[in-house]
Amino acid sequence: MSISSNYKHTLAAGYISFITQATINNFAPLLFITFQKDWGITLGQLAIISTYNFMVQLGADLLSARYVDKIGARRLMVFAHMSAAAGFAGLGIFPFILPDPYYGIIIAITLYAIGGGLIEVLASPIIEACPTKNKEAHMSLLHSFYCWGQMSAVIGSTVFFHFFGTENWRIMSFIWALIPAFNGFYFSKVPVKVFPQAEKSEQKLSELFRNKMFYIIMIMMLCAGSSELAVSQWASAFAEETLGITKTAGDIAGPCFFALLMGIARVSYSKFSKKLSLEKYMLFCAGLCLFGYMMISLSPLPVLSLIGCGICGFAVGIMWPGTYSIAAKIWKNPSASLFALFALAGDTGCSVGPLLVGSVSQTFNDNLKTGLFAGAAFPLIMIFAVLLLIRFTKKNKTEEK
Repeated sequence: MSISSNYKHTLAAGYISFITQATINNFAPLLFITFQKDWGITLGQLAIISTYNFMVQLGADLLSARYVDKIGARRLMVFAHMSAAAGFAGLGIFPFILPDPYYGIIIAITLYAIGGGLIEVLASPIIEACPTKNKEAHMSLLHSFYCWGQMSAVIGSTVFFHFFGTENWRIMSFIWALIPAFNGFYFSKVPVKVFPQAEKSEQKLSELFRNKMFYIIMIMMLCAGSSELAVSQWASAFAEETLGITKTAGDIAGPCFFALLMGIARVSYSKFSKKLSLEKYMLFCAGLCLFGYMMISLSPLPVLSLIGCGICGFAVGIMWPGTYSIAAKIWKNPSASLFALFALAGDTGCSVGPLLVGSVSQTFNDNLKTGLFAGAAFPLIMIFAVLLLIRFTKKNKTEEK
């Protein structure tokens, strides 16, 4: 069976796209201390880098929600990957040729964040539209590749820095540009099913805004993004600066450990999804995530703080794909516009989480533990949101009887 008619290639391209997205979100944070030392970029500016990345992704989410049905998923996916490739290449060029390196970083981030936003919006509905069984498992497996991509970004970059020096990080940026360049070409060949048009879906967007369940899902997506990124974006700097370990050890012990357990959680759920109540499992994970935040921020022992990072990684694993799956059950035949709105809420959380941690940390004399303690608000809100979801689900089932 050729590439153009085999949906296994579509799944593979979708998985690679999440590796690209993970690299987009996690490569620059590995260089935060390097940017600070080499160019004098402040902790507040570093927080803005993470926030700006996701704000641009928010803009891409909004535009794609409006135009994806007109332009087409395949064309947008190809464009997304080419934009990401240009951003990675630009990260190794722009800061070195502009008078202010900070603005060079911002320009590069703009390019690859556009790609990241489009990938977030399009990859999930593309996989959802594939003619496969047990879509919850495929969705969880798809999102697990974000974790493997995060690990690849951390381990690959760390090994490179160890042997060739952090001062040569721009070469690594060029290497990472090759993955989206390849996958953009791959997406031009694989089969992509047409998404349902918004007006043909079970509910029009205008009706969604009058639906209480819609707002609960949006809150859950926001908390999922915040709970995940508030830890993962600062894990490397936290391990290196707060725990007093080397950069190499910090990158492996912080974001890599976080990503490993997040990936294990997603793959495990894809295997056992039929035996578990998704809503109850998400409630358990939200509580576990809150416990992990407490361990990170309150433990006097560095090893317990690192274990807390891993616990958070495992706990947030189901939050994003699980919320997508719940939404797909509530709204049958969901449109790309609906997925774009949920991605918008998730990316808002991805912006708010790291910004809150960075801002609170800077207020308290660059104390990241204090900043991460403030971040515990997100899993706490997630607990209440899931409880509301369960309550409304039971109420709707009772009314249907």
